[in-house]
Amino acid sequence: MKNHIAILFNQPYPSRYNLVGEEKAVFGVMDSVKAVSSALVASGYEVCLVPLLPPYENIREKIKSLKVELAFNLFEGFLDQPESEAWVPEALSESGISYTGCSSGALRLALDKARAKAAMQAVGISTPEYQLLNPETVKLFCLEYPCIVKPSCEDASHGLSEESVVEKYADLERQVTRICRNYSGDALVESFISGQEFNVTVLGNARATVLPVSKIAYSLPPDLPHILTYAAKWEPENVYFKGTRVICPARLKPAINELIQETALKIFTAFLCPGYARVDMRMNGDGGVYVIEINPNPDISPGAGAALQAEAAGMTYVQFINRIVELGLSDS
Repeated sequence: MKNHIAILFNQPYPSRYNLVGEEKAVFGVMDSVKAVSSALVASGYEVCLVPLLPPYENIREKIKSLKVELAFNLFEGFLDQPESEAWVPEALSESGISYTGCSSGALRLALDKARAKAAMQAVGISTPEYQLLNPETVKLFCLEYPCIVKPSCEDASHGLSEESVVEKYADLERQVTRICRNYSGDALVESFISGQEFNVTVLGNARATVLPVSKIAYSLPPDLPHILTYAAKWEPENVYFKGTRVICPARLKPAINELIQETALKIFTAFLCPGYARVDMRMNGDGGVYVIEINPNPDISPGAGAALQAEAAGMTYVQFINRIVELGLSDS
């Protein structure tokens, strides 16, 4: 008989995202839960679903009570506590239970976008110049326009809209104020790289595999910035959703493809390994590649970037999920 696997995930509940019209992303985890569960059952595993709610002690007690060989970690953090994403792997490690995905340290690093960018710069990885600003410090802005303004500790494109790219101080001030009002912490303001956008998934332990590169292709009205907004991911009737598509594998010159994959692998082995992660990048007009974000434990539902890249590498969805399980159970 195959191993008994528990799928851990954050149980959706009302939060501040309902107040800013971004509640759809809250329920996105359930797509992954259903798909992963079906894939595991199809492979012969015994599966139980373990929804989690705060506080942290509740998580620790639930995890301590698990009688499984592996926890499949789909937990994305509690909505008003983005830092809570790291709680599950931390509690699993304390309980001696093997689990899929990245460690608590990797999750904490990636969630803090400014800290992650500083870490990338420290090892020679190119990332756009940035500042952390709030309504009291926005007057200290010293980058060049255009810039993009985003929450400093969020994922799923929360806070990103057609107004996020700014080219003058009045718009910068308005966006910084909006982000700080609606989300935790300061606003991350970074130089906007307007060229082509790519992402690539890496998975592995001691040995890592880089999956084929995806390109984000935009067909938008000329007055809209080419960025992956919240609407592009979650609102099918929006112009951004209709005007954004993924090309995988991306049709790239070999040298560019190699540069993107090497950069992703460097980040993965330096900060995220073991587990699986997606790295988002953009290219400037001179062909330079800049890392925008690192995303440990990204969305792995069918149709998401990681699953599309696995398919492009020759894996079925069930094989992709089984590979993640194998990595969770192995040190190699």
